[in-house]
Amino acid sequence: MSLWLDLLGVEIRYVDTPSYGRIRVAEAGRKDAPAIIFQHGIGGHLEAYCKNLLPLSDQFRCIAFDYVGHALSARKSMEYTPVTLAEQLRELLDALGLERVHLSGESLGGWVSGFFAARYPHRTMRLMLNTAAGIPIVSDKGLADMQDLMERSRKAAGSAPTYESVRHRIEWLIHPCHHDLISDELVRLRLHYYRMPEGLEVSPMVNRMLARHDEFLLPLEQIQADTLLLWTRDNPIHDLDCAKAALPRLPRGRLYVMEADSAHWPQYEAPEEFNTVARSFFGAAS
Repeated sequence: MSLWLDLLGVEIRYVDTPSYGRIRVAEAGRKDAPAIIFQHGIGGHLEAYCKNLLPLSDQFRCIAFDYVGHALSARKSMEYTPVTLAEQLRELLDALGLERVHLSGESLGGWVSGFFAARYPHRTMRLMLNTAAGIPIVSDKGLADMQDLMERSRKAAGSAPTYESVRHRIEWLIHPCHHDLISDELVRLRLHYYRMPEGLEVSPMVNRMLARHDEFLLPLEQIQADTLLLWTRDNPIHDLDCAKAALPRLPRGRLYVMEADSAHWPQYEAPEEFNTVARSFFGAAS
């Protein structure tokens, strides 16, 4: 199925922010419903949530967006860190007129969401860290996976990304049993974003966050929101042992391990299960 069939009924528009420029936003659901902000991974784009926005919009105001430096949001020459992107999130919420929201972030999106929740507890309702970065890597395999990701990102977002290098990068995200989900459309979409002139310039700045991962570990003890670690058994870098080690540091944390086979993109690989868990977790907020 086409990404855009999944997104039929979702509004795509642009929102201006004071410091980070024009931000592309996808939104579905009633304006007065509790809002969930979905955030993609490094080098990613809002289409990562094409299978979640509309199904969850019957109960929530569902919003995904492109981080600055990504996809069709502004590409700025700046220092990219998860702390900086948490400030982008704050400005976006201000522009959307949202005071308190639920947060669901995958990989980089979880990293940013965690910093936002620690810095702005009064604006955070519930927090889902979905195969998130920003927690200590505790295994040799995880460290090797990080080196592999850095190499794939360099090839995919370097001076001359190719169809093959981008597909290679996406294969890292998705469990081998779901590689049929890596459609020609998905590869060409990401390749288009990487080949944009501004992308060729800015992507290396974005990817430097990978090498600085341990400089920006999440202050887990400071996160006061009810927090769900949504993990998979085959998540690269931050494997299940990482999540289990991080869990006791969260004052109000719990862990859910996906039953379906999935790797780093459970919201895309197993959307029915992901959406069921999200509906239950965010719907239980008082």
